[in-house]
Amino acid sequence: MHRLRNKLILAFLIATVLPLTATIWISTSLLDRSLSFATTEELDRLSHTLEGTVRQFYQREREVLKQEALAGRVPPTIYGTVDVSAWPDPIRAFWESGESERFGLSGAGGDHVDYMRRRNDSGEIDHRGVEVYSRNLRGIRMEELSAEFRRTRELVGSIDARDLRRGFTLTLLLLVAIVWLVSLAPVIFIAHRISRPIQALTAGLTDFAAGDWARRIEAKTSARANTSSDRNVSSDGEMRAAGDMSSEAAGDEVGRAVHAFNHMAEQLQQSRERLVHLTQMASWQSLARKTAHELKNSLTPIRLTVEEMLARQPAADRAFMDQAVQIVVSEIDTLERRVRAFSEFSSEPPVNPEVLDVNALVTERVSLLKAAHPTTTYHLRLDQRGPRIHASADLVKGIMTNLLENAAEAGGPDGTVLTVTGSQSGQVVVEVHDSGPGLSAEAASTLFEPTITFKKHGMGLGLSIAKKNALLSSGDITLVDGELGGAGFRVVLPAAADSRSPTGGGA
Repeated sequence: MHRLRNKLILAFLIATVLPLTATIWISTSLLDRSLSFATTEELDRLSHTLEGTVRQFYQREREVLKQEALAGRVPPTIYGTVDVSAWPDPIRAFWESGESERFGLSGAGGDHVDYMRRRNDSGEIDHRGVEVYSRNLRGIRMEELSAEFRRTRELVGSIDARDLRRGFTLTLLLLVAIVWLVSLAPVIFIAHRISRPIQALTAGLTDFAAGDWARRIEAKTSARANTSSDRNVSSDGEMRAAGDMSSEAAGDEVGRAVHAFNHMAEQLQQSRERLVHLTQMASWQSLARKTAHELKNSLTPIRLTVEEMLARQPAADRAFMDQAVQIVVSEIDTLERRVRAFSEFSSEPPVNPEVLDVNALVTERVSLLKAAHPTTTYHLRLDQRGPRIHASADLVKGIMTNLLENAAEAGGPDGTVLTVTGSQSGQVVVEVHDSGPGLSAEAASTLFEPTITFKKHGMGLGLSIAKKNALLSSGDITLVDGELGGAGFRVVLPAAADSRSPTGGGA
């Protein structure tokens, strides 16, 4: 099921693993060469040398300061014992330690060396205290140097404690793995996106070949919002048809294949449904032809016999006989009307296609029916571009007459009938909507089959004949959602392929 996706992923692995392996080998080789030039021994030796030099300098400065202090060449700073708490912390610490002398650092970063010694430790409070002699180290900051030496030794120690090559190698492998996995994720996603419609197309073809004529493939993507699968007529009369196809189904080769499959399946299903309907109609026509013939043969002698009985009846019983004969003749007329309907149904009407102006034809049919239904309100929403069809005028007029008549009867007194014309994909569409109660699911399922009607003057064959005429005109009639709350019918007819002047919708 996922062979294509797995092949794409395998191709990605083959295309990336070898370059990644070469990259890792080159990187580790360069790392080894770089580490071979870097050593911590020189850094450690240099650090100890500098530290020894600084220490010697500090010892020398201490001795010079002490000699100058003993010789009286450097004036001291005297701290008396009157207020010991106000002394600086180093001096108070020296005093409290009991030592006779001490050296220390002061100034910014330790750029002065201090020599501290006790003063007149004779027991007299006024003469007791600490003498502090200070010498400038001429910009050399001993505390900062000590901190740098300490950090250097810590760095050397940490470098010695770590395996740099192993650390760099593991880091490189981790980064490469992360980048590789991040790259693999979109490849898997893209492979899935590519293989999914192909799998759906394969499954659709399999199901369709197995007899699932309603099988369709749904293509989804976020690149373009999906349009509605319903087909509606816009206000300017243009028919807009859209399936559940997105940019995936309209863009790449796989999407176009999915779209082609759905279109092919739709065309085949429609052709099959039309063929089934025409086959059924042929069977019903044969039955209607036989029934009409048998009924006609029987009705004629019945009528003649009843009329003869009335003619021979004595005048005394003429009133009763007149009434009985009227009843029988009325029923015979009804049966004959049905026989004529069966004959019309079973006959094959002549098909003489010509170019017709749909708007003119619809307007003419509505005008003719207004007189028969004066309380019905008719609305027309015609395509201003004047769509033209190539069909038989008699068949199309019969179709429109039947649909408009049914719509007016369904709407009842003060009802409304809406007629819409438009175009769609090289075809012309006419829709008829009524404000009646609509159709039940059971009635809709057998709507175009020959059946018995309960209308006063109906034969139950009107929609069957209309659909047959539409199919003979390379079109079709389907039930759609009504815009006025009742039923809605859509007639699809082939558009005229040339620009010849139409013959119009007139009789």
